[in-house]
Amino acid sequence: MRYRHIPVMVKEVIDYLDCSPARTYVDGTIGGGGHAQAILRAIGPDGLLIGLDRDPVAVTCAREYLCQFKPNVQIFHDNFTHLPQVLSRLHTRRVDGILLDLGLSLYQLERSGRGFSFMRDEPLDMRMDPGEGKPAGALINRLSEKELARIIARYGEERWALRIARRIVQVRRHKPIQSSLDLAEVVKAAIPSKHRPRRIHPATRTFQALRIAVNQELETLKIFLEGVVELLNPGGRLCILSFHSLEDRIVKERFKALARGCECPPDFPRCVCGKRPQARILTKRPVRPTQAEIRANPMARSARLRAVERLRVPGLTIDD
Repeated sequence: MRYRHIPVMVKEVIDYLDCSPARTYVDGTIGGGGHAQAILRAIGPDGLLIGLDRDPVAVTCAREYLCQFKPNVQIFHDNFTHLPQVLSRLHTRRVDGILLDLGLSLYQLERSGRGFSFMRDEPLDMRMDPGEGKPAGALINRLSEKELARIIARYGEERWALRIARRIVQVRRHKPIQSSLDLAEVVKAAIPSKHRPRRIHPATRTFQALRIAVNQELETLKIFLEGVVELLNPGGRLCILSFHSLEDRIVKERFKALARGCECPPDFPRCVCGKRPQARILTKRPVRPTQAEIRANPMARSARLRAVERLRVPGLTIDD
């Protein structure tokens, strides 16, 4: 089986990771293996790529797709928040670069059968790993109107969250909402026709919100970012591709904190936490795909790439 996905900004990722022969890199969301293959080609016959993914189908397909690079690639079915444990199993403390691609794959949208897309009639699952957590259908059919509205507003930034939640509760009183098409129609009916977005499907933000909630995507990203710098060698780099403002905001703020070091409140007269800068920001603004890439791959249009480099001497910035 081919895990269909088109990797985004491959050249930019390789450049910002500073991929070099004989080094060790991590692809924390290996997916279809597109970025991983480019990294493996850049690090040559003596480098090592460690790949992780929550989706068991992605892991199976990546192992097959990248089999030509054995023994230079090790792939694990795991969440990137467990990277410290994975490195420990490999008797490795630190690596030279880490990549996260936080976007959905074409396979997940088109062929997974898990209800990620509002364009297909599939069970409301939305789990990246079908063996973990509760499916989206459980949230839709069990949560209160208030809880549903909170999820849709917070994770989907949907202005009609309360109306959508109210409509969901009304519909499910008569019959459970079981498929992605059923939910898409409920959401569409809840939004006044004159206020429905023209450029995207009316259910886009609601589906995003449910997927984020089901997979705890923002929480896992925060956990990962909290200790990731300690997993990088001095001069090692972290690159993250995000696809919506919620993820990008988390990445941006954490990168700023790593570059600033001090975490004292702004009104403190002097630093009392004693924390020093741990990294320098390589992307003052997020790197965006070129128009040529967007034309070739419309899914790339919302991609944002941010990168940092661990300082070789803690607390000593590039300007010191």
